[in-house]
Amino acid sequence: MTTRPVPELFSRIVDTALDRTVVPGFTAVGLGLRRRLPGWPADPAPGALAGRHVAVTGATSGLGRRTALDLAALGATVHLVVRDTTKGERVAAEVDAAAGRPGAARVWWCDAADLDSVRTFAGRFLAADLPLRAVVHNAGALPARRTESPQGHELTQALHVLGPVLMTDLLLPGLAADAGRVVLVTSGGMYTQALPADDPEYRHEPYSGSVAYARSKRGQVELLPVLTERWAPQGVTVHATHPGWARTPGLDASLPAFSRALRPVLRTDAAGVDTTTWVVASEPAPEGGHLWHDRRRRPTSVLPGTTPALADRVRYWAWVAGATGLAP
Repeated sequence: MTTRPVPELFSRIVDTALDRTVVPGFTAVGLGLRRRLPGWPADPAPGALAGRHVAVTGATSGLGRRTALDLAALGATVHLVVRDTTKGERVAAEVDAAAGRPGAARVWWCDAADLDSVRTFAGRFLAADLPLRAVVHNAGALPARRTESPQGHELTQALHVLGPVLMTDLLLPGLAADAGRVVLVTSGGMYTQALPADDPEYRHEPYSGSVAYARSKRGQVELLPVLTERWAPQGVTVHATHPGWARTPGLDASLPAFSRALRPVLRTDAAGVDTTTWVVASEPAPEGGHLWHDRRRRPTSVLPGTTPALADRVRYWAWVAGATGLAP
């Protein structure tokens, strides 16, 4: 019988306590404490991404902008996949200046909720013949009212699930060329919701933007096993990362009361993207198919009634495959 060394066991106990009590674990307090615990994974080496290409959606502000800056600081050429190219060019100039390299960032137009736009973008990107180390699906929205994508899908599902799945599937040739990593940036809100297998489009009950957002994020993590099986034959791994509670323009706009109440302990944007950067740049790659928060694997369900039956996951994936036109 083997036993864990006391420092490692102590670290696990403290880390789990932070995670389960939510408020300290999701705020700046949690990351600050965890960094000081034994066993904290090493930072990616300087220049870890030199010569590599990474695509980041929703890169004009908040966590997407910070992800682009931090990946470029490690040597990556960052492809900013954005709806507003004017803002994208401003961020690209900022990334170039911070990295000290002209061309450290390039701007691509794409509406990640519009499946036709996703197909057009993927075709243009593949035509550039660039190997992809990673795609970071960061684009997000929390609409106050039920809104539909150009294809008629509920917006949070289209933006957080359908668009990312289709985009990744189309970009597999580029990802396979560099043992690529796919990161779905999720949210702790998903812990409060079950998988909406019966009503993914949110048609049959009064709409709540925050609930729809959390359900779509639940969908991301529940698809991890399915997407791992689908993309692993190409040498591509898929991960979900939970940034904790970070102060961003999106949080201030969509949940202003929450943002004001927790402002003293909210994470910075750099702290919010720490685990995403680590997943993309660390060697060897973290194990695929899992949810990560503060550089550790996390359970995908902690509340009763939020763990889906296999049949629910199968039905949800069948809906995703049908909506995106992919073979299930």
